[in-house]
Amino acid sequence: MRWSGQEISGETTSGQEDAPALVGLSGLVRSVRTPEFQGVTFHEVTAKSALNRVPPASSMPFEWTVNPYRGCSHACVYCFARSTHRYLDLDAGADFDQQVIVKVNVADVLRAELRKRTWNRSHVALGTNTDPYQRAEGRYGLMPGIISALADSGTPLSVLTKGTLLRRDLPLLSEAAERVPVDLSMSIAVFDDELQKAIEPGTPSAAARLATVRAAADRGFSVSVFLMPIMPWLTDSDAQLDEALARIAEAGAARVVYGALHLRPGAKEWFLEWIEREHPELATGYRRFYQHASYAPASYRKNLARRIEPLLQRHGLNSREDEDQPEQRRRAAGAAQRVTAAPSALDLAPQPALF
Repeated sequence: MRWSGQEISGETTSGQEDAPALVGLSGLVRSVRTPEFQGVTFHEVTAKSALNRVPPASSMPFEWTVNPYRGCSHACVYCFARSTHRYLDLDAGADFDQQVIVKVNVADVLRAELRKRTWNRSHVALGTNTDPYQRAEGRYGLMPGIISALADSGTPLSVLTKGTLLRRDLPLLSEAAERVPVDLSMSIAVFDDELQKAIEPGTPSAAARLATVRAAADRGFSVSVFLMPIMPWLTDSDAQLDEALARIAEAGAARVVYGALHLRPGAKEWFLEWIEREHPELATGYRRFYQHASYAPASYRKNLARRIEPLLQRHGLNSREDEDQPEQRRRAAGAAQRVTAAPSALDLAPQPALF
């Protein structure tokens, strides 16, 4: 269905109940609903900036990010980025899944920023906040312009996604890789189809994502798979890890980045509510792990590493444990508290982290 004629405003339209636009959102062009995305409202905005600087205290291997979307229809219960919606006076639960901000001019703004004399062609990461290849990208098509702008300016880039729509842009990414370094990563946390549909209801299946890994590998990309979050008692048995790594290796991935579930404020409340509802038998254990901490206990993480490393070697996969550790987060948080100039609400995002 065409999206023209689907515009909504502060009032609801026929068949579009409870879908008010975010009238106070800076740069708002229009708010749109369509039957293709049941229950989701897209708020199209004009952004003033595209490049987001990563705090200097960060452990991340990049200095800059671009986020064409805020909020994500993947609706992953555990998503670390949920709290960012609070900057827009939206909640970190259903609003994060259903109220998606679309920066419709992001490619043009990015190209202008990359032309500045001060731009030093630092690595730019895509997919560190919300997924740039979530389903809406099929309608808005923002990524081709972003990729072209970065490559044309001589800027290295990386993409981390759960979206199989990445395959659409593989020819463009291959062309970009002839001019600048391009790194591709696919996030696949759940290999059980039933659990995946429950905990990541808007994402493509693991099989579809693995097929995308294969398509990228066949084009010569050295693809990483982010096996994270690994969720205690849900996806962390030896048999589950072995099956996941076997399928990842078969798909042609070059390496695996793994890490145990961590739950920041916003995501924590939403995830623990889901556990109480869907897996009450695990509620006590999860509250013991995460009630007063964002990270799984160090003993659990060490045990996970001890069990998974031999499996990685067996399947011929290079590996790296998620380096997003609590002590590094504390240093970054301290640095952030010392910043005196607050960014705009639209572009405000926490230190980037890995899915």
